[in-house]
Amino acid sequence: QVQLVESGGGLVQAGGSLRLSCAASGRTFSRSVMGWFRQAPEKEREFVASISWEGDSTDYGDSVKGRFTISRDNTKNTVYLQMNSLKPEDTAVYYCALRFGGGGSLSGPHYWGQGTQVTVSS
Repeated sequence: QVQLVESGGGLVQAGGSLRLSCAASGRTFSRSVMGWFRQAPEKEREFVASISWEGDSTDYGDSVKGRFTISRDNTKNTVYLQMNSLKPEDTAVYYCALRFGGGGSLSGPHYWGQGTQVTVSS
């Protein structure tokens, strides 16, 4: 079992920045891909970013490319999402996700966090 706990969400003005963190506990010694999805009210869950175990492969959703940066620290079992130049349309609940295995794809995560709210005011 793996537990994922997100933190760092909040309210920010458009153009501002936030840094999300996701700490994993439990079965964390295995190789895994980690990343983020988000879901806005009345919208489907959307892929945001993913990062490979080694950190050498990252992927981003088209709507966040060039503004968001994902990173990880395996010594702390933590993945981060630096969000810059935030827009009101970035408002959503952000979910951390983990899929055991190699590569860089986060398709079909095995575990999800509870989510953290990000609200961007105009």
